[in-house]
Order: sequence, then structure tokens, then C-alpha cells
Amino acid sequence: MAENGKTQPVTPEEKLQLIKRNLQEIIGEDRLLEALKTQDVKVYWGTATTGKPHVAYFVPMSKVADFLKAGCEVTILFADLHAYLDNMKAPWSLLGLRVEYYENIIKAMLTSIGVPLEKLKFVRGTDYQLSKEYTLDVYRLSSMVTDHDAKKAGAEVVKQVDHPLLSGMLYPGLQALDEEYLKVDAQFGGVDQRKIFTFAEKYLPQLGYKKRIHLMNPMVPGLTGTKMSSSDDESKIDLLDSAAQVKKKLKKAFCEPGNIKDNGVLSFVKYVLLPLAKDEEFVIERSPEFGGDAAYKTFEELEAAFAKELIHPGDLKNAVTKYLNILMEPVRQAFTTPEMRKLTQQAYPPPVKQKGPKAQPSSASEELSPAALDLRIGKIISVKKHPDADSLYVEEVDLGEEAPRTVVSGLAGLVPMEDLQGRLGVFLCNLKPQKMRGIESKAMLMCASMDEPRAVEPLDVPTDSQVGTKVFFEGYDGKSEGELKPKKKVWETIQSDLKINAECEAQWKDNQMMTKLGKITCKSLKGAPIK
Repeated sequence: MAENGKTQPVTPEEKLQLIKRNLQEIIGEDRLLEALKTQDVKVYWGTATTGKPHVAYFVPMSKVADFLKAGCEVTILFADLHAYLDNMKAPWSLLGLRVEYYENIIKAMLTSIGVPLEKLKFVRGTDYQLSKEYTLDVYRLSSMVTDHDAKKAGAEVVKQVDHPLLSGMLYPGLQALDEEYLKVDAQFGGVDQRKIFTFAEKYLPQLGYKKRIHLMNPMVPGLTGTKMSSSDDESKIDLLDSAAQVKKKLKKAFCEPGNIKDNGVLSFVKYVLLPLAKDEEFVIERSPEFGGDAAYKTFEELEAAFAKELIHPGDLKNAVTKYLNILMEPVRQAFTTPEMRKLTQQAYPPPVKQKGPKAQPSSASEELSPAALDLRIGKIISVKKHPDADSLYVEEVDLGEEAPRTVVSGLAGLVPMEDLQGRLGVFLCNLKPQKMRGIESKAMLMCASMDEPRAVEPLDVPTDSQVGTKVFFEGYDGKSEGELKPKKKVWETIQSDLKINAECEAQWKDNQMMTKLGKITCKSLKGAPIK
């Protein structure tokens, strides 16, 4: 699949329409149109070099193609320093290798969709972000920004934890300064970065720099119906997956007949396959007895046909599989050399797994794993208010041991007492017992928890679960540690990567929390940390 042969836009209005295609929002559209009348607009797109890019990266790449067709000058920023600052998602020792991996794989993606690389500028953040001038601007900005504004700006981009590092609060400011130091007119990104964009519009003028234009993609669901993850092989399609793996994963993708809401398979057609189609149509191949081949020139036609169940999900998946494998094949080929295989192994070394109950992590957070946690299903057999604290409940919990354990939880006023009485939940059982207003708590009830707006939901366990059943994470079904030592902060480090995904499933670094009967879930708090 290559760049289509559509006539290049000539007028500013035609260029604007191509730039706007499939975007959800533009901040400063009037300024963009005025700029297009007198110059080639300079745009940058940045990506933090953390987990491996997956097929959802074709979404911004298709917009890069649009920007170039509209005559824009495009810079691609490999934001290595941002990757480190975002809760150290990329260890400092791996930054250079991950930038090299990102640069090679993104260039291969662009080549596969017919984008000429000579029209692009590639920059890595540390090439200029460690300069004296940039550093002084970071200090200047720090003197203006409150911690409230910094946290708010990064709320949807920077990993949210109970005790955030200062580095995460610096992240939005650095992204704002990138606009000035890259000398661009506009920044392009997902709508999840809107708060960072408005932060930049507020603070750059205070530093004496001009306000930029901001172009935003919608948050496109992944092919499995949720946002694609960078590290879970079961929830995403890696750019180096084989044709057989792509077919297998798409077969499992959520694509209910007639359902056009949050349908990642349909969305991929809209935002990638149709815009990049060489003949400007999307063809679904079918045997004559099922109506024969069907071709769609617009997404609206395809969506309407699927909503009316004129297209079977299996036929749609087969078509997407075919087109997607055409896109991916040049990327796969680029990474078949010994050099690229070695780079992949070095940039993303396999995780270090615990070998036994006494194996303690050294110092690097990436060496910790959730196998250290003793998680079990327990039944709350009684619950009452703490006599000395209005916000606390005192629960007696059956964990399959000789006697129930006392658990003190801060759920009073957040979860009705009757909703806890008799329910099964997930309990962390190897924390050091802690006195809470005079009553010793000997385990922790695991909950999805949002701060704004305040909401808490105890995790739900699979149907037919039994008391005492072990809860583990996919790929980490080892023997748990003994009592976790508070000084080592094992729980705190692991907890920072516990979350609920967009399908309300509990995960650690995108590895499913589960029992042998199935996944651990919550009712509704998508994206919430697990505490």
C-alpha cells in the first residue's frame, strides 16, 4: 500500500482540509489558515521512546503523510529525555538503544506508506534539551508554574502514582519548550495531550515566546477494542509480528455485529487504511454466495453497511488482516538483518524473573516483578465502622487460613458497608501488618481508585472463585516473597504500574491480573490506578 495519486492541494483552504482530515480538534485554526497563505507551516510530532511501537503508530504516521502532502515541513522528535522523566519508563542505560530502535522502525513504517524520508527532519530530545539555554528556560518556567498546574497538565499523559516524582511534573514544561526550540509553528499529538497543549499556550508567552498551533488526533481504540499497549503481546499487534500472528490476533479482536462504537477494527480502517489506500477504496473480499466483493470509497459508507449488518465481522477482519500485512511487510523485512535483531534484543531485553522466595531485587525498579506479591481471594465475613475513625472500616476476612484476618480499609463513605458484607475480593497478604488508629490491619483489599472525581471500586473476581485462591499476573506465576520489607519499597514500586485498562481489566505493566478461572476486573473505573 503506497501513497495515493490524488492531486496535491494548491490553495491554503485545500491544504487546511488535508491537515484537518481525521483530526478531532485544532487549537488556533484561524492562525493556521493565515500561516498557510504565506508560508510552509512547520509541524512536529514527538514520541517518548518507551515501549515498542505497535501498529497503532500507523495512525500518526498517516497524518505525517497528510502534512507533507499539504506542503508542511515536518520534524519527528524522539523524546528520550521525556521517556526517562515519565516515571523512568525507559532506564537511562537503555535510552540510546531505544531511540535507535524507534528511529529505525518509524523510518521503516514511513517507507511502507510511501513517505519520502528526505522531506522529514529527525531529532532526538537530548541533542538540544541538555543545552545551557534550554536548561535555563526550564528553570525560568519552574519559577512560574505551580505544582497544581504541572500535575494537571500531565494528568492524561504522565503515569499517575500516589507519590509522583518531581520528574513527572517537569514533563509538561519540557514538552512546551520543545515547540520553541524546534522552531515550529504547530505541534501534533493525541487529544490526550490537550492539557499539555493548553499549558504551553499559557506559559510560552510568559517566557517571551509565541503561542503555537495544536493539532489533535482522537484517541483511536486499538484492534482489540481498547487502547493498544506497548508491552502486552496479547493486547496489541507488534510491528514485527508475523502474518500468521496478525491473523490470529485479529480473529480474537472485539468486533460485534452491527456495533460501531469503540470498534478498533473499524477505526483502523478509518484512520489508517482508507487514508493510505492507493486506489482510494477499501475492498472486502467475499465469495459470491455471500454477496461477492464490496468496495467502499468513504468510511461513512463502510460504517453504515457494518451498522446494518451488511458486512460480517469475519469478512471485515479478513480484509483488515490483508491490508495490515501489506503495510507491515516492509517493516518486518527491515528488521530481519542481524544488526536489527541485535538492536531489538539490546533495547528491549527480556524481563528478569524471580528465581525463588529469597530473590530480592537490587535497586533498579525494572527488576521487580509482581510475583513478589502474595495476592489471594478472600471473603469479607463481617464489616463495621472503625470506633475511632469515620473514614475506616474494620473487616474480618476469610483467606482460607485457620482464622480470619483483620483488615482495616479506608472505604467508609466511599463504598456502602452492605456492598462489602459477604463479597469476595482480592487481598494483598504479605505486607507488614500496620496499626491504623489502634487496630492492626493484616492484609489490604485491592481496589481501583480515582482521585478526581473521587471514586473507589473493589476488584471483582471470576465467577465460582474460591476463598484462598492464588491471584497472579500473566507471565509471573511464581512463588511470592515472604513479608515485604517496608524499607525496600517493593510494594510501592510495583503498585506504580498497577492499573485498570480500558476494558476494566486489572493489569501490571499490561500483564493481566488473574486466577486460573479468568481475569480480575472492576465495574467501571477505566484507567484507574489499583491501590
